[in-house]
Order: sequence, then C-alpha cells, then structure tokens
Amino acid sequence: RRRGPEPTSRRVACRLQLKSRLEYAAFLVAQAVLGLLPRRSALAVGAAAGQLLCWVALPLRRVAMTNLAIAFPDITDHERRRILAVSCRNLGRVAAEFCQLRRLRRETLDRYVAIPDREAWQRVIEQAGQRGAIIVTGHFGNWELLAYAQGLLGHPITLVHKPMRNPWVDRAVVHARARAGTRSIPKRAAAREALRTLRDHGMLVIPMDQNQRGHEGVFIDLYGIPACTNPGAARLARHTGAALVPVFLVREGESARHRVEILPMIEPSDSGAPDRDLVATTQACSDVVADMVRRHPEQWIWFHKRWRTRPEGDAEIY
Repeated sequence: RRRGPEPTSRRVACRLQLKSRLEYAAFLVAQAVLGLLPRRSALAVGAAAGQLLCWVALPLRRVAMTNLAIAFPDITDHERRRILAVSCRNLGRVAAEFCQLRRLRRETLDRYVAIPDREAWQRVIEQAGQRGAIIVTGHFGNWELLAYAQGLLGHPITLVHKPMRNPWVDRAVVHARARAGTRSIPKRAAAREALRTLRDHGMLVIPMDQNQRGHEGVFIDLYGIPACTNPGAARLARHTGAALVPVFLVREGESARHRVEILPMIEPSDSGAPDRDLVATTQACSDVVADMVRRHPEQWIWFHKRWRTRPEGDAEIY
C-alpha cells in the first residue's frame, strides 16, 4: 500500500534540522580555521567577513540604518554608513577572537586586554565578595572576551544567556565560555540561579541592550523613543542588595588591543514606590549603555531590532 505524502510539519522540521546541522558544520569549520591562523591573520579574515556581511545583508542593513538614524539624527547617511561598516568589521573580529579563546592564557592576557584602573577593578572584586555584583553591560566591543578575561583573572562570572536558535551552535558557545569558568544560565530559567549567584557573592553579567517582549520588560527612554528593556538587573539589586557595576571592554581602534572600562556604580532608585523604582533603576542602567554606544558607535551591533516591541498604540518602527 502506497503511503501518502509526508505531513507538511514533518517536512518543515526535517528542513530546519538540516539547516541547523549545516550551520553547525560551517561554525566548526570557521572555528577550526580561524583558531589555527596567527591572530593578526584571523582578525583580518574576520574583518573582511564582517565587511562582506555589511554589503550583502540588505534586510539587516536596513534595520541598522533605522537604528542609526534614531541614535544619531543629526549626522548624514554617509556617516551612518561609515559607522555601520566599521561596526561590521568589529563584529567579524569578535567572531575571530572567539575562535581563538582557547589559545589565551592568563600569563599572556595583557597582550590583548588592559585594565587601566586597577583600583576600580579591585573595588568590583571587593563589592562582589561583600554583597555580590551585577555587571551591567551590553553586546559592545568584544563582550565574549570580557567574560573570558574575567575568568582567566580568577574571577569567573555567571552570564544570563539567551539561547541561540541553533542548539548545536549554542552548546558549542556555552562550552567555549566554560573553559574560563564562565557559567551560562538560560534566560527563561535565570531567576533562581541568578539569586543564588548573588547570595553566594558571585558576579552576574546582565546585558541591557536587547529588546524584550512586552510582558518581560519595562519601557524606558532610549534616544527619545520608548524601548522595552530587561528589568532583571534592577529587580535583583533590589532583592539582594548587590552592587550595580557598569563594565565594558572597549577595542582600541581596529586593533587586537582592548581596555576594560569600569564606570561608577549605579545607585538603585529608592522612592518607596517599587514599580516606579524598578523603571527608574532600569533607566539608569540603560542610560550607561546608551552613553557608551554614543561614545563608541562602531563597537555596537546595529542589526538588532532594539525598538521592536512598541507600547500599545505606537506605530511599528521596522
């Protein structure tokens, strides 16, 4: 007896699985090749791949130009395109540096990562030891190297991690981070582990620059437009008393050198109105990230639909 056509849902699932496996294979090849090249050559290849992405990914390019127009309304399109091109090259270098993480050692880390203000870094460590520390940051500079460097320096962090769509690539990224002691906790199940990390006087990293679904975030002002933002850092600081410390890894030009910038601690709002305080503290955290992006726009990822979630009644942006 002849079987009928395969159900559409099964065919779609098979195609998605094949796509994921091909992506994973490409990831492994890139990781192997870039991991074996001399660092300068790997970064050059990564920058070229990033530039190519800027040229060919037209839908992403449109999103990026929309974001740049929001953040920089007073500059020309030519200057926005220049920022985007440098940002894409930085993203390619980030990918190349990720592929070379296994070659980093504590003894040689200072070739690539400098901590100009050692006293500020020591204060972060002390705050974590006393009451836990929430590292407020974003997908800025080389955020992967920032976490890895902290682990190599003897202060591994816990990272609130939004799993990637490709499960094989996601597991590989989590495994690579773990070599320096970084612990990744899935965003959807983060609350309990995040509380435990802070109560154990650990360091928890929360990126503050990603769009949230309406029921997951709060709306704050970002470059004059409401942006739905993760209130997790503010909520955890209120519940645990942990310090809110903005930390970023800033690339020096387009080189392989980076410096750690540690900014003044953020004081949580304490007006006595919990909901209002949550929004105010989230706004303060977001303002720090937004200021860093304004200062170094070439080091942020402009492809993300940061203003995708809109308040009720607002027009769509993308």
